[in-house]
Order: sequence, then structure tokens, then C-alpha cells
Amino acid sequence: MSESDQDWDKGGPERLYVITGGRAGAEEQAELDLVTLIVSLEDSQPGMQPEHAAILRVCRSPLSVAEISAHLALPASVIGVLLTDLLADGRVEARAPAANANLPDIALIEAVIDGLQKL
Repeated sequence: MSESDQDWDKGGPERLYVITGGRAGAEEQAELDLVTLIVSLEDSQPGMQPEHAAILRVCRSPLSVAEISAHLALPASVIGVLLTDLLADGRVEARAPAANANLPDIALIEAVIDGLQKL
């Protein structure tokens, strides 16, 4: 295998350019961050770009953008471009993570633990 083939396999810049169609998509991805949860709304279809199909497969249950990036071994910026495509086509749904206000108070949890330990 030549040096250029190894770069392609490792996710070199040429491969990433082809995957995204040369798009950086920073302005389109404003609503997505690394903790945004993504869930697929449909199964992959024959003829889809392989990376789009892979995202639909791994997102059968909600995953964050960071987790998708790790599963597919692609940079989060590339995942963001691909997710923008899937969101525009209505193939995935983006959900905000749980807000801090919905989480239990740490002091309350500590008081419960202390009370249980005293029993």
C-alpha cells in the first residue's frame, strides 16, 4: 500500500474533503454542539452515502455528536456537516441535552446518602 493510500484510509484531508463535498458548514451547524443528542427517524436506504447510512445505523437510540464522531472515527466537524444534511432531509432529529435545572440538587443527594449511612 502506498503512502497516499494509507493517508486515505486514516482519514486524511483528501478523504474528509470528499466525504463533506468540500463544505465546512460552520455557519449551518450553529444549532449543533458536541452534546446535542441525535436520533435517527428512519433506516438507511440503498444508494446513500456510506457515512450518512452509518450515522442512521448508530443513532437508532440517541447519541451525542461527540459519540457519533467516536463511533465513526471522523472529526466532529465532519459529523456536523453530515448531520446538517440528514437534518435537512428529515432523516434525523436533534435534541438538546437535559438542562441543569432538571437535574436533582447535589446537596439533597448528599443529605440522602448521609441519612442512609446513619441507618
